[in-house]
Amino acid sequence: MKIQLALDRMEIEEAIELTRKVADSIDWIEVGTSLIKEFGIVSVKELKQAFPEKTVVADIKTIDNARYEFEMCFEAGADLATVMGAAPLVTIDACMEVARRYNKKVMIDLLNTSSEQKRALMKYKEAILCDHVSKDEQEESGSQNRGTTSGQLLDDPAIQVAAAGGITLESIGTLRATMNPAVAIIGSAITKAVDPAKAAAQFKQICHQEEELV
Repeated sequence: MKIQLALDRMEIEEAIELTRKVADSIDWIEVGTSLIKEFGIVSVKELKQAFPEKTVVADIKTIDNARYEFEMCFEAGADLATVMGAAPLVTIDACMEVARRYNKKVMIDLLNTSSEQKRALMKYKEAILCDHVSKDEQEESGSQNRGTTSGQLLDDPAIQVAAAGGITLESIGTLRATMNPAVAIIGSAITKAVDPAKAAAQFKQICHQEEELV
């Protein structure tokens, strides 16, 4: 299970400095939506330049204008970019085409998608499907419930799944046991920890222990 570090609501230099502290314990670096919105695509470029050996995810959450946005992300150095599962299928098709052309990857965010939409999205075998509990849902209602999403995705072993939203040191073991995502997307449990390096190392240790037990 890869650990994707989600960097949001901070300055670019702060994001780079924090990532340096935890780089040995994480696999992928997510340039969060708030970073891209506040500082532009330069945030993706600077994170990739700072960590060229890491997979960099541009969490741009495309829902329209797919070719332009995905080309922009990949030209800036992103290895993977995100599109909303609620977008029209023609938009997602365009994202997949651009990713193939650049030899990059697509992550489809399943936030606010219906069961019917999820079934339609499972045809994208080359993509990673992200089971996402929103920040607003966590903060406003306290919910971290993934509902039936994981069950639908796990029905097809060919689907690569990521999990995002509210993952903590206390919950990641259960997540691995019940869902076993290919990617665990972790934000504040690392970025807001008193000691981010220690927190990231603990996540890494738990993931390795779980892998040994499988």
